[in-house]
Parts: sequence; structure tokens; C-alpha cells
Amino acid sequence: MLQISNQVAIPYTEIEIQAIRAQGAGGQNVNKVSTAIHLRFNIQESSLPDLYKEKLLALKDHRISKEGIIIIKAQRYRNQENNKEDAFNRLRDLIKKTSAIPKKRKTTKPTKGSMEKRLVIKTKRGRLKTLRGKIDE
Repeated sequence: MLQISNQVAIPYTEIEIQAIRAQGAGGQNVNKVSTAIHLRFNIQESSLPDLYKEKLLALKDHRISKEGIIIIKAQRYRNQENNKEDAFNRLRDLIKKTSAIPKKRKTTKPTKGSMEKRLVIKTKRGRLKTLRGKIDE
């Protein structure tokens, strides 16, 4: 079970994992050993609560396809076990990100001192610009 929170967990049977060859540098090993992990997770067919499903499907993320499948490719490490763990962690982080409730913004007013300072700077700047103009005789 992939533990998301205290109440939410995903069984590993719902997560499709496939070992593929990694891209990029790696010497002779890169062409012979399938160390990269291709993880696929279908949001709609999962046992996640409906709230999580709705928020995940509403996310604008390049890892979520139009069909509602999360696709994660992990190839950061040179061995398969670490890449598999990395893929699971990235899936967990993506799902946790949707469950986080954003803080409400507190409206603030500028202080009296900052407003006065701004006005003083504006008048100084305006005076300087008028001094740059043509002089009438």
C-alpha cells in the first residue's frame, strides 16, 4: 500500500509499473539494462476518495493525460529500485499537493508612514522633472 495520508492509501495493484531503458548518458549499461521506471495510475478507476479524484482531474499538470491517467517517468538513478521508490514518492507528492488547503490571504493596508514617504518621493521626483524643462525669461 502506498500511504498518502493517515486515512488514504493506494494499493499497489492500482499502480501499473513498467521497467524501460533510460535515456541519456550511462555508458554500456544504458543499452542493456532497463533501469528507468514508467508508472501509470488511472485516477478514475482508483480507490481514492472522490474529493481527491476531482482535484487531481482539475489540475493543470503535464503528467496527467486527458483520459485521467497520471504518467510518471523516473530515471534519475542508475538502479531500478531507487527509480521505483522515486516514482512512488513523486506520485505521493502529486496527490498530497491536491489535498493541501491553501492559506487565505489577509488583506493589509499600507502604513501611514509608508504612504507619506511615497508622497514625499513623488513630489521630489516631480520637482526634479519640472527643473529639467525649458526656462522662461
